[in-house]
Amino acid sequence: MTRNDTPATTPTVLLRSDGAVDAETLAYARTKIDAVVSRPGLPAVTGEVHIIRASANHADRPWSATATLHLGQRQVVVLAEEATGREVVDQLQDRLRRQTDKAAHSDRRPVAPPWRDGSATAPPAAGSDSSAHFHGA
Repeated sequence: MTRNDTPATTPTVLLRSDGAVDAETLAYARTKIDAVVSRPGLPAVTGEVHIIRASANHADRPWSATATLHLGQRQVVVLAEEATGREVVDQLQDRLRRQTDKAAHSDRRPVAPPWRDGSATAPPAAGSDSSAHFHGA
């Protein structure tokens, strides 16, 4: 079994392989992974993608991929299994895109209107001196 540790073109994401993973599949994986992690609007992405081709001939899905990425304070873990290297990379890319989008959007909190977070002038509290002068209809 061979093992390769190759930094992807994004230096903070390591692409690793085990088994008989050909260079064409690794290049395809680098392209797809870089397309996901280098999108504008994402925080800094670090982590590792691991592609494995099982040597067992009887396996229905000998290709598997695991990605463990960190987006800012969030961690994204994605698993994929398929019959071919190209299929496993495509499935991994789809799942990574969904999970990174979800993680990136969960860090954005909606801005509350001024009357809800107390930053605007609120009506005087009950029982204060100024409320004695307030007459409701």
